[in-house]
Amino acid sequence: DECATTPCGSDQTCTDPNKAADKLHDFECACNSDMSVKKVDGPATCEKDECASDPCGMGQTCKDPTKSVGSIGDFICKCSNGVKATGTPATCETDECSTSPCGKDQTCTDPDTASNKLHDFECVCDSDMSIKKV
Repeated sequence: DECATTPCGSDQTCTDPNKAADKLHDFECACNSDMSVKKVDGPATCEKDECASDPCGMGQTCKDPTKSVGSIGDFICKCSNGVKATGTPATCETDECSTSPCGKDQTCTDPDTASNKLHDFECVCDSDMSIKKV
């Protein structure tokens, strides 16, 4: 039984149609995600969409250009401002003060726009600069 050594990998199903006949190299690997994708004597090329798990997060768009060939770690994260990164979330410079979250008579400061941190801005009252809200 050539399937005993798991030659197809964890995301595929192995079948050995002639295991009783001890015929070699006739096992077949089929993708669990699409059993019609098969290959004899080796792992099949299964689609794997790395963007399905939302690896980018933070409102970034994700694109997996090679999901049809099953490549790993080549997904692209893209920020709304065009910044991109491959295989990891991009560092988007987000200025939370740009939406004027503080209101009237207050000044907004976002100390670290490149950190991707949300809700790290401060609102300071214009009349008394010592009164702050984070």
